Amino acid sequence: MRGRPAALVLALCAALAAVVTVLGAAGAAQAAGYRYWSFWQSDGGSWAYATQGPATARPADGTVDGFRFSVSADSQDSAKPRTAPGFAALCADTPAKPGTKRVGVVIDFGGATDAPSGETPPVSPRIGCAQVRTDASSAEALAAVAKPLRYNADALLCAIAGYPGTGCGEQVSAGAPASPESTSAPSESASSSSSSSAEDSDGGPSLSVLAGVAAVLALGAAAFWQSRRRG
Repeated sequence: MRGRPAALVLALCAALAAVVTVLGAAGAAQAAGYRYWSFWQSDGGSWAYATQGPATARPADGTVDGFRFSVSADSQDSAKPRTAPGFAALCADTPAKPGTKRVGVVIDFGGATDAPSGETPPVSPRIGCAQVRTDASSAEALAAVAKPLRYNADALLCAIAGYPGTGCGEQVSAGAPASPESTSAPSESASSSSSSSAEDSDGGPSLSVLAGVAAVLALGAAAFWQSRRRG
């Protein structure tokens, strides 16, 4: 009988260790993200994550496209361009021409914390007005104002105006880039999927993780008190 409480204490310690491991794994998942160019469209004063990639989107005359380089987990977590000028301001000096359309373009190179190791982002965003044929894509409008562009073999946009010089959608964790060859880059198009299953919408452990933790502790406590009653 004396050995039973000690055994139960050891079991509770093991349960607590499991809890720490689970929460540690959730924290690691929270830190993971991707370094890439996200694509946005403006409704006249605010940004919305684009529902298509720039290669397939066909912006209308008088609209504004935005691009932001940052580290983020998915479309819900992605950083928006930090400036949102309207079409009138961007294309005021570009007169309309028959057979063409005008698309405002805003490019935000992100901050130093978003930059790959050894690279420094341009301080100021680049803005412009692309005058392209009426059926041109957002990628073509971007190329009209911000060459050179760089794409990878999967047609993911890797660099705008030559930035960054290397890398493409690589995964990063706790601020350190992982090997690009061993990770998958995020899709160009917007995603409606939620964050990692180890996180909720606020970036903390999900309800399923917390429920599992509570269950482990409850079982351990119940066994402990049952042993005390029997002893």
